[in-house]
Amino acid sequence: MRSVVIAILGLAVASAAWGEEPGLAAAARSILGSDQGVYVESTDGTVLVAQAADRPVHPASVSKVPTTLALLRKLGPKHRFVTTFSSSGRILDGTLYGDLSVASDGDPSLVDEDALLVAERLKQLGIQRVAGTLHARSALIFDWQNDSDATLLRRALSGLTPLAAWTAVHGLESLNTAGTATSSASPGIRFTTATTQPATSAAGIRGTELLDEKTLVTHRSQPLLSLVKSLNDYSNNIIKSFADAAGGVAAVEAIARSAVPAQMSAEITLGDGAGTDPSNRLSPRVAVKLLRALEGELASTGHTLPDILPVSGVDDGTLRDRLNGVGEAGHVVGKTGTFGDYGASALIGAIPTTDRGTVYFAILNHGVPVPQARLRQDRFVRAMLVRLHSVSWNYQRDPRPAIARAQVLATPR
Repeated sequence: MRSVVIAILGLAVASAAWGEEPGLAAAARSILGSDQGVYVESTDGTVLVAQAADRPVHPASVSKVPTTLALLRKLGPKHRFVTTFSSSGRILDGTLYGDLSVASDGDPSLVDEDALLVAERLKQLGIQRVAGTLHARSALIFDWQNDSDATLLRRALSGLTPLAAWTAVHGLESLNTAGTATSSASPGIRFTTATTQPATSAAGIRGTELLDEKTLVTHRSQPLLSLVKSLNDYSNNIIKSFADAAGGVAAVEAIARSAVPAQMSAEITLGDGAGTDPSNRLSPRVAVKLLRALEGELASTGHTLPDILPVSGVDDGTLRDRLNGVGEAGHVVGKTGTFGDYGASALIGAIPTTDRGTVYFAILNHGVPVPQARLRQDRFVRAMLVRLHSVSWNYQRDPRPAIARAQVLATPR
């Protein structure tokens, strides 16, 4: 299917009628500036606006679009990252005698709420205290930062988190399917320095003995689709770590180049997968092609762009307060990009219309102050909404918190 998508994109570039909309082209020049990059095309590949469209500039967080595409191709929308907590210690009278180990397959999304859920599952196994420490067996990211010695995670497991985190977990855990209370009254488990081993007798070791290291709790992240959606909604730069899960930034760049017509591949340069590297470059037209390639990838599993990118005026995050007026909210799905140090401000997206089917656009500003660039971007998009008779995306926001979409499972003993 991917080869078909690429062939269609290439055909569109080679043979689509140049149907530039004079009114939109004039609006682009007057609103955005004649030296700014703009590219707009309709579903059938007709080019409506092309201004400095083949000039690569720094795209800021629009770089997250090729990373998103690579992740979906590499892992699929249902993929869950897995983090396990294990020990070979003995459990007696609420105490685990021995260290607790944590191993992750690269989940960059673990936060306080997840740690508190893990602590709740440990309590279900009869562990209120750990007479030992917590150590990481693999690279670990927690609360959006490197936590190689598991210090931050241990603190959260101990219940030393913001009150809001425990309130969210307590609300989620307070009722089970039978409607009875299941969560403990206080968050976290205790880590102590006392390492005295359980007493033994002729009958053997008292309590539960783990002769070999065994998994106690397994944390499975929310599915990749909703996870990356939340990161794109807020344009969280932790998505840079996801490039590793997709094979590294070189692999992301290779996938992006293969997803666009060959004559445009040189207009893609990625130094990272989030948009913070000074070497990142995309042209407006290649940004649109990548957006359409992402749409094609989503369609192959029954999904659409709003399932992984923010919708204006609907989703919390970067587009919540932009293009959110009457006749605007819900009409634009897109990705913002801002990096003032590089003079970069961007907005790319897609609009369903009655006149031209879905219209795809990319505005890549450079050398314009960010507040002014955003105002200009929104003005131009509003001109498109009116001229092309836009309609709303068929989309409803998922109101559940992220922790409700994760799975945290205690291993029966």
